[in-house]
Amino acid sequence: MFAPVADPSRLRILLSNDDGIDAPGLAVLERIALTLSDDVWVVAPEHEQSAASHSLTIRRPLRIREARPRHYAVDGTPTDAVLLGVNQILANDRKPDLVLSGINRGANLGEDVTYSGTVAAAMEATILGIPAIALSQFVTPPAAPQWDTAERWAPEVIRKLLATGWRRNVLINVNFPDVAAEAVGGIEVCRQGKRKIGDQVLERHDPRGEPYYWIGAQRAEERGVPGTDLEAVYRGAVAVTPLCFDLTEWGSLEALAAALP
Repeated sequence: MFAPVADPSRLRILLSNDDGIDAPGLAVLERIALTLSDDVWVVAPEHEQSAASHSLTIRRPLRIREARPRHYAVDGTPTDAVLLGVNQILANDRKPDLVLSGINRGANLGEDVTYSGTVAAAMEATILGIPAIALSQFVTPPAAPQWDTAERWAPEVIRKLLATGWRRNVLINVNFPDVAAEAVGGIEVCRQGKRKIGDQVLERHDPRGEPYYWIGAQRAEERGVPGTDLEAVYRGAVAVTPLCFDLTEWGSLEALAAALP
């Protein structure tokens, strides 16, 4: 169990994301983190790594660029960034007490979490034994993200989560709805819903007539199932979902063990 924290002002907080070191959502997250503690560090991918999932770079060397004091860019994935932040950049000083990932431009709901680099950064921190929260701002294109909503509600959500604590093999996934800050309908703890990205595949042809393919953004969503992250966010609430990286399906374990002696 990660111990409850009543006063986060003494925490060392590491920030990362999958939208890159210059992403607007990361700047929002830094402002949020500085309302909690003044010991805030940023280690994020050099470039956008959306849908990178929990990938780790092992076939080439990685480079770290110091963008400015306490701000570092890694030419790899979100997982690389957190790993190097914890085990290299801060290794000889004091490791972080909390990792915040985001704020992602777009929601991470349902099956999005299996693709998301934002969630993966929080997952890597959790594996390293550090409590972590992934944060995402739902947006409906072509509208701009309502960053004010995340900035208004995130400090309250983070403080309440820290004051409660959670299990060590669990990360917290938070999604802010695409409504104005004053229109948010509260904070709700929800289970993961169903939302599949990429079923639409678009074929095109290059100037030589050879086919190439875009994986599209079409989604099959279950928006109306009560108690899910999708239903809460579409209704205008902040959705808080605990995620476990132990993927064992315990309901099948006993039956399979009996069938496969």
